[in-house]
Amino acid sequence: MKSFEKYFMNKQYSRVKALGDKLAEIDPIIDWEFFRPIVSEMYDNDSERGGRPNIDEIVMIKMLVLQSWYGLSDPELERQANDRISFQKFLGFPERIPDRSTVWAFRERLIDTGKDEIIWEELQKQIDSKGLEVKEGVIQDATFITADPGHQRVNEPRGPEAKTRRNKEGEWTKKNGKSHFGYKLHTLVDMDYGLIRRLETTTAEVHDSQIDLSKSGEVVYRDRGYFGGSCKGYNATMKRAVRGHPLKIRDKLRNKRIVRKRSAGERPYAVIKNIFKSGHLLVTTTLRAHTKNLFTCFCYNLLQLNTLQKNNPT
Repeated sequence: MKSFEKYFMNKQYSRVKALGDKLAEIDPIIDWEFFRPIVSEMYDNDSERGGRPNIDEIVMIKMLVLQSWYGLSDPELERQANDRISFQKFLGFPERIPDRSTVWAFRERLIDTGKDEIIWEELQKQIDSKGLEVKEGVIQDATFITADPGHQRVNEPRGPEAKTRRNKEGEWTKKNGKSHFGYKLHTLVDMDYGLIRRLETTTAEVHDSQIDLSKSGEVVYRDRGYFGGSCKGYNATMKRAVRGHPLKIRDKLRNKRIVRKRSAGERPYAVIKNIFKSGHLLVTTTLRAHTKNLFTCFCYNLLQLNTLQKNNPT
């Protein structure tokens, strides 16, 4: 009976595939099985939280990918995963679709164990194994990821004791006369392939120059916001005029060259905010915002890998 049901669902899905399915394109790009042991280790212990998960580990990871790709809340993810055949095909037609509580608990466990970072590292290993290592240089930039401030007054404390659901750690900041509340996503993008290689999440008030994602030996292109900040790589940061020291013509020409180089670093943010609809998060802490950002960047890299594969078929 189960084999007949799977046959029927595949036949139904063939009509969807004929119309075009982006999920079917990104599914074979990476080897999902390498993520299984990472997740399995979270449940391999003797504590009361031990035991194996009731749902396949790859299904759980793919659920978070679907959530980030389509900008879905946990309840909406559950509904659409049960309703959309393209989602079920991407998940491998599992016998059971994880409910919203299972998704929330899984994501929280990733945060508690730090396995979300190991999942990101495994993705980077697979990218490198395809011959897509960083060669020419990298671009560091940052963007605001807003959150709901809630109804808490400005002078009331935030943090774990805050009596609100949405603004425990988010902070206010102002840029170009406009106020922003929430977090900031910092990314490092390679210039060769446009892939996000590293990321960090902070509260919104943290200045860009305080975050350095570079490594020794890398040429790092950055805008004026990083002027004066530390840099572990070769510092290709745009210069900024300061009182009594206007920019010389040589510095202006250098800035123009850097602008051309670093412009590609804006594309991930356009995709994250306009396609994945992840420029605004309903989360309460920086760690939760970071995991959300991590899976959104995971999705961006899958999209970019698919583009690179189409442009350079082997």
